[in-house]
Amino acid sequence: MTFQTAGKVLRVSERLFDEHTQIELDLGGVTETDSAGLALMLEWITWANHTVREIRFVNVPEKIDAIAKTTEVDHLLRRGERWAGFIEAPDDIR
Repeated sequence: MTFQTAGKVLRVSERLFDEHTQIELDLGGVTETDSAGLALMLEWITWANHTVREIRFVNVPEKIDAIAKTTEVDHLLRRGERWAGFIEAPDDIR
């Protein structure tokens, strides 16, 4: 997930993800990454939010995590998990 590969990964993922409403990406096998990898993940999250899907990432490479924290976007990496659990209505609404 580098500047050299991010575009191709995005094009391939569009076809693979299209049929699914819940996607979990295990990034444990990613050995090379840079800020383009983070941009790719943010693009996937934007796509998931616009198409009413859930996407979550596991085993995020340390380098992407560090870049996300440095640029203060680490909280955005969980925005695709909006349906990750049951949300109860507040007591005053029930």
